[in-house]
Amino acid sequence: MDFMRGLLCKSHLRTNPWLKNHKAVYLQYMVFSSIPFLIYVLPVFLLLYTLCPQRYKNSVLLISSIFIYSWGGPKFIGLILITTFLDFYLVKKMHASRQTKSSRGWLYISLSLNLGLLLYFKYMNFFIDSFCKLTGMDAPLMSIALPIGISFYTFESLTYVLDVYRGEQKPLQNPWTYLTYILFFPKLIAGPIVRFKDMGQQLINRPSGLQPGLQISGFWLFALGLAKKTILANTLGQQVDAVYHLPASDLNTAAAWTGAITYTFQIYFDFSGYSDMAIGLGRMMGFRIADNFNNPYTAISITDFWKRWHISLSTWMRHYLYIPLGGNQKGTIRTYLNLSIVFLISGLWHGAGLNFIVWGAYHGFFLIIERLFMGRLLKALPQWIGTVYMFFGVTLGWIFFRSDALGEAWIHLKACFSWNLTNGSFALQNETLCFLLLSAVFSFWSLHPRLYKIQNLFFTEFKNPTYFAAYAVAGIVLYYISLTFLSALHFNPFIYFRF
Repeated sequence: MDFMRGLLCKSHLRTNPWLKNHKAVYLQYMVFSSIPFLIYVLPVFLLLYTLCPQRYKNSVLLISSIFIYSWGGPKFIGLILITTFLDFYLVKKMHASRQTKSSRGWLYISLSLNLGLLLYFKYMNFFIDSFCKLTGMDAPLMSIALPIGISFYTFESLTYVLDVYRGEQKPLQNPWTYLTYILFFPKLIAGPIVRFKDMGQQLINRPSGLQPGLQISGFWLFALGLAKKTILANTLGQQVDAVYHLPASDLNTAAAWTGAITYTFQIYFDFSGYSDMAIGLGRMMGFRIADNFNNPYTAISITDFWKRWHISLSTWMRHYLYIPLGGNQKGTIRTYLNLSIVFLISGLWHGAGLNFIVWGAYHGFFLIIERLFMGRLLKALPQWIGTVYMFFGVTLGWIFFRSDALGEAWIHLKACFSWNLTNGSFALQNETLCFLLLSAVFSFWSLHPRLYKIQNLFFTEFKNPTYFAAYAVAGIVLYYISLTFLSALHFNPFIYFRF
């Protein structure tokens, strides 16, 4: 029983304090790095998907997506199905009346449906608690179960609605195609956030037959992401949890910095590993999904970091929030205000807690000062100075992200700069140190031009048939090594499932 609990995200998933303390309940979800998925579900799905005729592939994909999402909480699949169908017909109504005043009314109804569900499930208790603290009133909190991935599929629904309203995309005629786009299981619960315009034609006109270069690269990328997740992120995560479970009196400077730096690598390999698995799964089915990470810890500024980290979210925020607010076209002060709004909303999107809001404001502050003067200064300095500045700036920001509450974040920040190296009980395990160094190598090795070229060979679609067999064998080896680590650790959280 303990072993099975280790396979599902509910057992080890760290919830943010608003969800944990306010009676929110997480669904169990069959994670990609679980034994049932890797040994049973994935092979059976790929076999059925490959053997079925081209006209039925989307049906197999949709049914499989419904099954996988329903694994731990079937009641919420009904909510997604109903609201997605409803949204599909609202968009058709909106498009049909596009030259009349009622078009905007249909748009507002659709936006209210999508954003209303997100606000209710994710933020209702946060709003109630904040109101009570401001007014001194006492109101009972609600018992709310949080659908996994609601933030991701809500943003994807909004891309379709807004693109059709703007005339950038024609509405679909088949509701099942739209449902397949929303429920597409590789990206459903933790992204990447894929705009419909980037995936719609692939759903409708996917090439038939085998595409060995695409599909073998997909399997290799899935295995690589699985290794990043199970070998690096999970191992580092145990050290991070050990630090964050220390009493405040035992949290000295060495422990605080170890927790911060280790978490910096854990969240990168956890989330980029999941993204690699999602993109790899898509390739195995014949879909091409854009990369979500581009060596973010080699950036030379915080601004550059956000061009490389969670690229799909940054792109969404720029296209659907920053530019509609006016972007940088309405003067300097308005540009800074727009940046602040975007990053405050980005922080709140990640979690209903003050620590996430502060995290968003923290990054917004750096983007503003880099526009004011820091960016020009960094360009005049050697590149490595910018990378060091960025890395430690991002690392300190992750303390707000990892902490369960704002007060806990301040304790960790204070410990980082207390220079207390003697008091407290803390030990860095040799195994963790080894994987920490390995993570640093893989995070920064693209700074070397030759290693950067090698990395590109690993992540791009394979073109040379000479190496297909070698990549397939290497993927199988990584796959089974990862299974070994997964079975041994019994520790398998996915950080971004809570969003």
